[in-house]
Amino acid sequence: MSAEPILASLLPDTAQLGEHDVQLGGVSLKELAATYGTPLFVYDETTLRARCGEAAAVFDDGVAFASKSFLCGAMARLARDEGLCIDVATGGELDLVLRSGVDPSRIILHGNNKLPSELERALEVGVHRVVVDNFDEIERLRELVSAARPLQCLIRVTPGVEAHTHEFVRTGQEDTKFGFSLAAGEARRAIVALRGMSHVSLHGVHAHIGSQIFDTAGFDETMKVLVDFIADDDFDELCIGGGLGVAYVEGESTLSLTQWGHAVRAAALAAGLDPRVRITAEPGRAIVAQAGITLYTVGAVKPVTQRTYMAVDGGMSDNPRPVLYGSGYEAFDIAQPLARRPQDVRLVGRHCESGDILIDEAWLPTSTGVGSLIATPVTGAYGYSMASNYNRVARPAVIFVANGSARVVLRRESFDDLARLEV
Repeated sequence: MSAEPILASLLPDTAQLGEHDVQLGGVSLKELAATYGTPLFVYDETTLRARCGEAAAVFDDGVAFASKSFLCGAMARLARDEGLCIDVATGGELDLVLRSGVDPSRIILHGNNKLPSELERALEVGVHRVVVDNFDEIERLRELVSAARPLQCLIRVTPGVEAHTHEFVRTGQEDTKFGFSLAAGEARRAIVALRGMSHVSLHGVHAHIGSQIFDTAGFDETMKVLVDFIADDDFDELCIGGGLGVAYVEGESTLSLTQWGHAVRAAALAAGLDPRVRITAEPGRAIVAQAGITLYTVGAVKPVTQRTYMAVDGGMSDNPRPVLYGSGYEAFDIAQPLARRPQDVRLVGRHCESGDILIDEAWLPTSTGVGSLIATPVTGAYGYSMASNYNRVARPAVIFVANGSARVVLRRESFDDLARLEV
């Protein structure tokens, strides 16, 4: 990070930085904070639609939005309207997407330990794909599949490729809880088992090698492994999963969805994939991360010998990624977005944890202090979806902005909401 003004490239597509305010989608961030309070998640709908459309254009039909990155009814409908399927991993995600009006034939069910009730529901409504993960799941499906409830599926395989990313978000290596091993012969046995079952259509294989990946080397290697593995299977689909990284801080750069898709297709062509096989993917972070920012109000500034602590009215309950993965972010003052940022602070939350740190070394204007409105950009992925009520803190509202208008898609929780499960 540096003392220079915030990079426009880290902000949503419609961001307009003025002398004393920032507009997203033609809406003032100051006005949003005054109307809806802070902390506040704000998403630029134009950016969301552009990224969804980009993914739909560069991959084949069946490409899905990985809803774990950010899911609400409005997001599910937006992704559907822009041509994507929706990828869910639990019964709760499946239920929400169905409630949102998404046709079951546009839903893909994932999970390394799908409950019998989740599999039954997926078969009952007729989802587009179930991505089969293990042999116990195959046995559960054997009891559930019928002529009235046929199964359309892929199998998830572990290609033995280690992505260059944080160990907690690597999933393509042999030592993982996900999928069938190619090296151990499990994937081939799974194919034989599924093809031996009545009312089952096995369309191909799926692999996901990790998250927050900045280059194509891992995807290139994965495509070579998968194409070689399915050479004689006459499948009609190959899913490369997700994992494309996004730039969170100055100095990081990544591929666009279009560049990623073209690279994957080139790797498939080089590996000899039959051109009749559809190539699909499951981007999540790459669609929603840059579209979202989080607004906070500074409540306290505490200089100590080693550094200055600046505390905001949110924290690890609305963004646990820094605590979980050591993820880096930047911050800027909404009232002076074009100003240099020479003040070095540790930006912390309000929770009863010393580790409640949003940004270890945040750079802000010298005059930023108590009462200032600050924003952390690129928080559209895994903020709200991983949010908690730790310390009985209510989750923030989520606002979509577009064409000069703002709409609430998730209201702020109240204390009554937090008490609703008490008996």
